[in-house]
Amino acid sequence: MKTTSSVLSAAILLSAASAARAASDDQCFDFTPMSSVSTYLGATLDYSVADRICCHNHKFAEYRGYLAAPEVDFFGRLDPLVETVFYDSVCGLPLFIAPRGRTFDDFKKESLKHGWPSFRPEEMISENVIIHDDGRMESVCATHLGHNLPTGGVDRYCIDLVCMAGEPLSAGDERNQILQYIQQEQIINATELNTTSYTSSAEQYSGKTSNATAIIISVAVVGLFLVVVAFVCCEKPGWKRKGDEIQVGSSETSSTSIHEDDEENEIY
Repeated sequence: MKTTSSVLSAAILLSAASAARAASDDQCFDFTPMSSVSTYLGATLDYSVADRICCHNHKFAEYRGYLAAPEVDFFGRLDPLVETVFYDSVCGLPLFIAPRGRTFDDFKKESLKHGWPSFRPEEMISENVIIHDDGRMESVCATHLGHNLPTGGVDRYCIDLVCMAGEPLSAGDERNQILQYIQQEQIINATELNTTSYTSSAEQYSGKTSNATAIIISVAVVGLFLVVVAFVCCEKPGWKRKGDEIQVGSSETSSTSIHEDDEENEIY
């Protein structure tokens, strides 16, 4: 009982903290992406997109295929023979090391297929990245990163390039203040990361993703139930028909659908 009470108390505190953070609207802790994002790896990235997507958004993304745009050419700027560390565009914390556990071509192929840089669990710096229950991902610096969209039974992190195009902060950068706000003790700074020995603790399948599929299944089950009930009722003696047609709710009920924002459907 004591254990259950402790878990409930922790959950309540976590919910309260999340609500307080949402109410304060302190995404990116009120900072903006570093200016170097616009020339990341020698590419030309849209800084206004980085600011909007990374620090003023939890839902939308840079356009699909942005990483392959001529002025970006993300994979053309990476060294295919080494692992690359990708940093938070706002606070400079390391987020991903790739490719790891697969070839450069596999990393490239999967990312280009989906239209955004796509990472796997072993490539995530798990101490610095948060996956919310709905699949939304952000760094511990409250920078929006993207979403978790599992593929093949394994988590796949679809990340906005503009939000992982940072670099380690210099000692005098005012963004170092962000680290003072972070209460997590296990965060790994750029200077602390040993890429040779580091092993991610991210789960292969976290179960944290969009619940749209579950909602679709629920609606389908409810719809099937209504059909069965209607059929049974029609076969019972004494039940009346109206115009030889059984009315099962209104047209709104019978045409239940799940609506998602059109732009959201294009994301990832």
